[in-house]
Amino acid sequence: MEELVIRDADVVDGSGADSYRADVVVDRGRIVSIVKEAAAAGCQRPKARRELDAEGLVLSPGFVDMHAHSDLALLRDPDHSAKAAQGVTLEVIGQDGLSYAPVDDRTLGEVRRAIAGWNGHGDDVDFHWRSVGEYLDRLDRGIAVNAAYLIPQGTVRALAVGWDDREATEAELEHMRRLVAEGLEQGAVGMSSGLTYTPGMYAKDAELTELCRVVARYGGYYCPHHRSYGAGALKAYEEMVQLTREADCPLHLAHVTMNFGVNKGRAPELLTLLDEALADGADITLDTYPYTPGCTTLVALLPSWASEGGPERILERLADDDTAERIRHHMEEIGSDGSHGVPMEWETIEISGTGDPALAEYVGRTVLESARLRGESPWQVARHLLLADRLAPTILQHVGHEENVRAIMRHRVHTGGSDGILQGAKPHPRAYGTFPHYLGHYVRELGVLSLEECVAHLTSRPAARLRLPDRGLVREGYRADLVLFDPATVAAGSTFEEPRVLPTGIPYVLVDGRFVMEDGRRTDVLAGRSVRRSPR
Repeated sequence: MEELVIRDADVVDGSGADSYRADVVVDRGRIVSIVKEAAAAGCQRPKARRELDAEGLVLSPGFVDMHAHSDLALLRDPDHSAKAAQGVTLEVIGQDGLSYAPVDDRTLGEVRRAIAGWNGHGDDVDFHWRSVGEYLDRLDRGIAVNAAYLIPQGTVRALAVGWDDREATEAELEHMRRLVAEGLEQGAVGMSSGLTYTPGMYAKDAELTELCRVVARYGGYYCPHHRSYGAGALKAYEEMVQLTREADCPLHLAHVTMNFGVNKGRAPELLTLLDEALADGADITLDTYPYTPGCTTLVALLPSWASEGGPERILERLADDDTAERIRHHMEEIGSDGSHGVPMEWETIEISGTGDPALAEYVGRTVLESARLRGESPWQVARHLLLADRLAPTILQHVGHEENVRAIMRHRVHTGGSDGILQGAKPHPRAYGTFPHYLGHYVRELGVLSLEECVAHLTSRPAARLRLPDRGLVREGYRADLVLFDPATVAAGSTFEEPRVLPTGIPYVLVDGRFVMEDGRRTDVLAGRSVRRSPR
């Protein structure tokens, strides 16, 4: 007898088609049968050792978070309710060009310092791996939800070239090609870049094109955080489209936004650019989070020249008064590349977390607010935080536009990605709320997307980009990564004031046919594993 039958569910199967009522049978991690309208037809209903009454609930494929920063959280926090409670059954990590494999002893320490604001310092993690395959093997020991990995181009560059702003030699470029190929052979699904973060931002287009050619040969995709989301946003998007077309490499644009005052109402221009490329045969997808503020680290706003050489060199420059004044001038009066070419508007920069609890008084306030309270300039406050917290502060950037968010999420190649940073006392609520916020706010309350359309954005579309032949749909033979939610009550619990509140209306989540959420509570099941690149 099979393990589980989910009775009388309203199945939204991920394809975008209309929902239907069915009994769905699960056994040994797979969907083994779907009996449509079983009760109405009066037919023999399937039986199993456990029966779950899903009356009034929608059954859908598990949600795929196409842009996650859970690289260490998956290891240090077996509960991981931040994602499991949202219905996320697969996260794509290794984002924005910086993560923890492949590394050697030198670069591991450098990367840990560089992205402490994203993932913490990792003092509670055993960094016994060095290669991509070894990291994925560590995930395979059991995690809350599944995870796929992108090779981080910035980490690769740090390993082969270092943190200097210069072109790679031919030998260094060949080393990078080899590192990318090895990571893909070991199971990575593609490559990411952070082209406003060091050292990835120092790569010229020709270098990136060469690496993308390697990615394409292995059937992966390129996921860039491109060179500007502000003054040069449209040019930066066009650059990535042209680069990947030259390399014949699929493109997935990360956390697509049109931010800052210069881009208010300009999403249609971006979508026209993408539509023209798609019509001409380009292979493009994108992800977004359903909020207007962004989130990153405070150090990311510095000009690239101030970040050359890695974290220790940044701290040295900040400690030097003359150099610090140059940094301020570039940020406040010119508009540094780190702040997307837009002169700093400190009233939009809210400190969301610090590594040092002694600096907690700054959290939840904008840099401008703290400056006024302390009788200092905003730059004095920002410089102090960077030095005192050794580059660890995280920030919210209140620079987005609702009309742009809605326009982009409607696009036919759109998928969902939280970009969720789980560090800090007041993280962005997207880390805990992205997927229920789509379903509750943008589907039920605003009608921006239909329920069937939205579920397709969050399930089958990302599964197709990841080339996963047995995920992303409710189909017989597919993996039983499933979510049951109440369409009338599903909603994000997280807010900017209380960002760690779990969502409502998602009582059941299954990974590999096992309940990781049951009756709205996290179980102790660790059914997640690495999801590795499928052979071509």
